[in-house]
Amino acid sequence: MTQYIALLRAVNVGGTKLPMAELAAICQKAGFGQVKTYIASGNVVFESRAGVTRVKSELEKRLLDYAGKPVGVVLRTASEMLAVLRANPFPKAAPNRTYAFFLNEPPPKDAVETARGIQDEQIRLGPREIYVHYPGGMGKSKLKLSAARFGTARNMNTIAALAAMASKP
Repeated sequence: MTQYIALLRAVNVGGTKLPMAELAAICQKAGFGQVKTYIASGNVVFESRAGVTRVKSELEKRLLDYAGKPVGVVLRTASEMLAVLRANPFPKAAPNRTYAFFLNEPPPKDAVETARGIQDEQIRLGPREIYVHYPGGMGKSKLKLSAARFGTARNMNTIAALAAMASKP
């Protein structure tokens, strides 16, 4: 069984309303096991024998049926999420002001150069992530990352919690 973490885009924060109990039920009906949600922003940890492509497709289909519109899903395995946490290029920065934008594909090599509204933010690219440290906080930032428009962001506190949840049997 593979431990997966699904990160939903724009759920309960200016997007689709989806109670976490409903998200858990959707995952259970899809046949996923050991389903656990984390905070109300579209994070769910579960296990499945199916591969990434099938899991993502099944979850997106069920979320479309629920919401009546597409809901973006980014998947990581437990080991991939731990790797994202360990690769944080800003380890001394406040974890609640350091984010990883999770993408389904590698970020374009020019993602930093095409960013707009950079003030004091620091940006680094990962394998399928864009890391951003927001010294003044994400809410006050004017940063626009066109490369992240189809991704979803989580701060290091959330990433650490999800990695820990996924590593427990």
